[in-house]
This record gives sequence, structure tokens and C-alpha cells, in this order.
Amino acid sequence: MRRPPLVSSAALAAALLFFLFLPSLLACAGPRARPSPPAASAGALPAPPVGATRRRARDLGIVIGRLPTGKLNAITDVPGVRVGHVTHHRGAGRLDPGKGPVRTGVTVILPTSDDFWHNKVPAASFVLNGNGEMTGLHYVREFGVLETPIVFTNTLAVGRALDGAIQYMLRRYPAIGVDEPTVTPIVGECDDSALNDIRGLHVSAEDVIEAAERAADGPVEEGAVGGGTGMICYDFKCGIGTASRVLPEAAGGFTVGAIVQANFGARGELRVDGVPVGQEIRDLLPVPDVHGEGSLLAVVAIDAPLSARQLERVARRIALAVGRTGTISRDGSGDLFLAFATGNRVPSKPEGLTRSLREVDDARLNPMFQGAEEAVEEAILNAMTMATTTFGQDDHVAHAIPLDRLREAMERYGRLDPTGITKRRMLHGTPPQSE
Repeated sequence: MRRPPLVSSAALAAALLFFLFLPSLLACAGPRARPSPPAASAGALPAPPVGATRRRARDLGIVIGRLPTGKLNAITDVPGVRVGHVTHHRGAGRLDPGKGPVRTGVTVILPTSDDFWHNKVPAASFVLNGNGEMTGLHYVREFGVLETPIVFTNTLAVGRALDGAIQYMLRRYPAIGVDEPTVTPIVGECDDSALNDIRGLHVSAEDVIEAAERAADGPVEEGAVGGGTGMICYDFKCGIGTASRVLPEAAGGFTVGAIVQANFGARGELRVDGVPVGQEIRDLLPVPDVHGEGSLLAVVAIDAPLSARQLERVARRIALAVGRTGTISRDGSGDLFLAFATGNRVPSKPEGLTRSLREVDDARLNPMFQGAEEAVEEAILNAMTMATTTFGQDDHVAHAIPLDRLREAMERYGRLDPTGITKRRMLHGTPPQSE
């Protein structure tokens, strides 16, 4: 029989010292050693106050691009566009599949405040990377119109969200499926399983109906709300973000709005207005530190008279905005974009054989491309800066980006502009424009 090797007394002493000091070592381990919530917190927890102690990128002095924003700096600056959320944030501690903890929800975008079923809006889509789902895009590509709500949610909730969107449309338009055609709503998804009990299927059809009925044209809640409740972006807590731009009068004075559900990117990639913030803030990684491929849903709305062909060109430009924030759009990412315009309406029952639609001249589309790119880039940042640190299943945690350190990094690189946009425009050699 082979004898086990003898252990020296020095090795025994070293092992004893290691175990004696192990608690102290773990206490210094940073975010991974953060204690679990007390047992009493295992019940339902209220959602953290939306936007509590958080600020949007522009309020921090981070000014993206050169065009002025709309009044709310949100997609709802586009007349008629409305947004509503339903958020599920309950439970804590160990994952009990099917029961919780729950960190998920739905976000609904209504394209107009009037009858968008009988008077559709031109629309187009672009898929940067297709490892994801957005239902209804085949119909949009084939006919070039949008006629339903747009829903953001989690990956395994697509079926129930689609059911809810259909029920909403059937309630609003009783002739669907009887005297009028059937309907194919738009439902996009991102994976929130790092924080959420995704197998529990906690999103219901009723949630979509409620979010649609709540949809309003005022300020849009951002961060860890609605479909963005469980999302992580550049290894920081993220979620829903929005922004807008107003074009100069010479370019039509149109408003371009964007809304995103952001769930993508690795920390080292993150760039804010060109500043390598991901290299400057390397700690506060998610626990466990397992980076997923991620996904991004982005919607752009414009109140200009555009055709579906032109909107496809706008949708493609969203990819440029996303790239400016640093991501490479990974193999496993679902980067799905939709653009629509309310300046034209397409009747479901035209009076004659032909129809007429106005179109902005293609040579004059550059300001719209610029507005879309700037609004999407800023919306992604708002989704991060407005999100709050979130503990999820098995006490996994996604930390909110520390706003003080973000400001410090931006100031160090000469990109912080607390006084407005004039200073930034002069920095880029562009004369100020009247706001």
C-alpha cells in the first residue's frame, strides 16, 4: 500500500493560520463578499424608488452630440407617442424556480395617440445581430407599416406579451378577425435571467394590457423599470432609457425620439462621449462576474413624412450610435432596431386604386440620421445612469454606475460640460446654434 506523504509542521502551521484569518480575508474581497440580505427580507420587497438619487446623463454635464433636445428629452417629445411600464420587483435571496425572486416587467410604446390600426404609420427595421427575437418584423419588412403597440420584455415572456398585445388590440378594435384582418404585434426581448427568475414566467398578458392603458405622453421612467427591470449593460445595472433631438428649422424642425432596452456590452468596452469609462471604473462588477452576450432593443420615432425605404436607412444608423458606446455586437447578442414616422399615414381602406405619400428629399435626410444616432446613444447612457443597484436571484447583484466617478472621469478627459452645450460645441469647433 502506498503511504500518504508526510505533512511538515510548517505546512500545518500555515494552513492553521489561513483558516484562522479566512473570515478577515473574505471581508476584504469587495463586491463578491457582500453579505446576503437578512432572512426577513425573503418576502416581497417594494421596488426601489425610480430615479432615487440618480440623474440623467445630460443632468450630469454629459452632452452627446450637437443637436438640441426636445422639451422632455424623451421619445414622447414626438407628438402622439406614449410609453407605459409594468414592473415586477419582489422577493429576495435564494432562487426558487417558478416563485422568485422576480425582477422583470414590460414596457409598451404606442406609436400615436389616435387610431394607428386603421391609419398605420410607415416603419422599417434593421437587425444588427439576430440572436434574439422581435415578433412582427417580417410583416413590417413586407408592408412597411406599423399598426400595433411595441412591447419590450424578457426572453421567455415573448409568448405571453404577444398574447397581451393581441388582447389589447382586440379590445380596442372589435372588428379584428371578424370584418378586418388579423394582427401581428411587435414584441422584443432581452434575457434578464442573471437577476430574474425567468423560468417563473412572471409576465402576464394582463401586464401588457395594463402598461398600454397606462401609456402616457409625459416624462418616461428610466432605468430598472418595465422591461428593463432585470437588465445589465456594460456590467452595470441598466434598463430602459430614452432621449430626443429637435432638428433645425432649415431641416424641417422635426423631432426625433428614441427608446432602448439595454442589456449588452462588457465593462472594458464602455465609452461615454469617447471617454474610456469602462477602463476608468473597473470594479463594481456584477456578482457573479459572468459576462453574458447580451442584447439591445432600440426604437426611433420621427414626426417627419418619411417612407418605409427611408426609415430603413434610419434604422441602420442606430448601429452607429450603439458602436459609439463601445460594444462590438457579439455573436450571441440580439440587436434589433425599429424606426417609424408619423408624418405620413397609410389608411387600411384607401378610397382609390392608388395612394399618395410625401417624402423628405433623400439629400436632406442627414439631420435625421444625426438626430437618431445622437438620441439612441444618449438613451443608452440614460438607461445606465438612471438605474439603481439591484439584487436578484441567489443574491446576484448588478451595481449602478457610480455617478460621482463617472463625472470625475469625464472631467479628467475634458468632456464634462455642466453649463450646457455651448462649451462642448466650441470644443468641437462648431459654432453655437440658436436653441
